[in-house]
Amino acid sequence: MGYGGPGTDSGGRLVAVDALRGFDMFWIIGGQRILQGLLKGNGSKWLGKLEPQMHHVPWGGFHFIDLIMPLFLFIVGVVMPFSFSRRLAAGGGKKKLYLHVVTRTVVLFVLGMIAQGNLLAYDLSKLKICCNTLQAIAVGYLITSLILLNLSLRWQMVTTAGLLLAYWALLSWVPVPKYGPGVLTPEGNLAIWLDHLILGRYQDGTPYTWILSGMTFACTVMLGALAGQLLRSGQSPTAKGLWLLGAGMGCCASGWVWGRWFPIIKHLWTSSFVLYAGGISLVLLAVFYLVIDVWGWRRWAFGFVVIGMNAIAVYMATSLYDFRQIGNIFVKGLNKWAGPWNDLLHAVAGFVVIWLTLYWMYRKKSFVKI
Repeated sequence: MGYGGPGTDSGGRLVAVDALRGFDMFWIIGGQRILQGLLKGNGSKWLGKLEPQMHHVPWGGFHFIDLIMPLFLFIVGVVMPFSFSRRLAAGGGKKKLYLHVVTRTVVLFVLGMIAQGNLLAYDLSKLKICCNTLQAIAVGYLITSLILLNLSLRWQMVTTAGLLLAYWALLSWVPVPKYGPGVLTPEGNLAIWLDHLILGRYQDGTPYTWILSGMTFACTVMLGALAGQLLRSGQSPTAKGLWLLGAGMGCCASGWVWGRWFPIIKHLWTSSFVLYAGGISLVLLAVFYLVIDVWGWRRWAFGFVVIGMNAIAVYMATSLYDFRQIGNIFVKGLNKWAGPWNDLLHAVAGFVVIWLTLYWMYRKKSFVKI
């Protein structure tokens, strides 16, 4: 993501993007447990109202924790215009870039199968093909790459809108055997029926949908890519931040209104969900960009930057190993005094182990890239 200009660090990176990525990963690698432990230990009825926001909605609706996955996809899109521009400028043309895109897609897909698909069990009876955020990223990244590399900005926006409308039309009008058209229950929607048909016993066994939802995974990544192109534009930094803010509020409002007819359902990655979650992501990007890269208030974000610089590495590490086991070595003796704060103590200990590891990698400039 190399480029120069206002709001970049000495290495030519937008600090806000790394910080926002780190903010997102924070909730995945320990933030959720830390907040839940804090709420449990505090016992305040007022603060306790935040606790449901740490749990995914069963089906329709939206809680804060439901933002984490779409924000991850969105940030991937933000980086793509910068990455593609740099790779094309380095030589090799589109052919070499396409090879990179395909390779990265395959690697992300396989990593997703390792993280949640039981690939390393080497047992076909346990294998799940589509099951993980990284695979949603892989599909969204591949489709977005084709759009970015072959269409003008105007047609990129038209195509994104077309995918959202097409997905709505398919789920609303195509009849599902035994259920008919327009059914959006966990068992009766077109997307889950298609997953059952194609994936069979290799499906992950949850109400999350993957194959048809690839259309809207791509739209989430495309919203990020459109934001990235705005950040690369020649407008003033303040104007960029305000455009992001306005676009975010517009998407949130559009998603909320559309949700009255086409509900906001993360499991289906509905078009209204894309707009609503994408709108919040745009607002967060605007705030991080204005505060960190335009106004220069960076110190508070350093902890997030350390995480964000090695996002994929820490995601995989925490998917395969519970770092609280190491943290518990140092704090388990405090259990007899911790009382209701015990969960918080162990959550913080595990997170500190992860963060210090990432900080060591940051200091050594050891960044895992795909």
